[in-house]
Amino acid sequence: MSRLWQIFQTVLGLIFRHPLVGTSVVPILPDGRVVLVQRKDDDSWGLPGGLVDWGETIEQAAVREVAEETGLTVVSIRRLVGVYSAPDRDPRIHSVCIMVEAQVEGEISIQDTLEIQTVQAYDWSNLPEGNLSHDHRQQIDDYLQGKTTLA
Repeated sequence: MSRLWQIFQTVLGLIFRHPLVGTSVVPILPDGRVVLVQRKDDDSWGLPGGLVDWGETIEQAAVREVAEETGLTVVSIRRLVGVYSAPDRDPRIHSVCIMVEAQVEGEISIQDTLEIQTVQAYDWSNLPEGNLSHDHRQQIDDYLQGKTTLA
């Protein structure tokens, strides 16, 4: 029984002492518009994304999150935009976010109705200002400036 307790303590230590890994995606439609999601918990807008599941790659998580949150299909991952690891970037928990750009297609439809209340395509000149979640303003700015960021 003591060996099981040691394993349990190790797992708890890993969970609560290390940041979680997630991804955010800049989903680009064929017409060049970007797709954003509006969160249910705080009404903020942001890029689709979420935590990487156990046994999943960053690419698999990005594809899954885009499908779950927007109903769209990732055609290709175009590039790595950045890695965001500031301890205060997400007010809920310390997480490391790996941001990628993806070409997407299909019909917009919310699949994850527990987390997402609205999905909308935007022209870059008409993004919802002042109500972006977490550090998504920085992520979007880095993307628009063509940066590859380690922050």
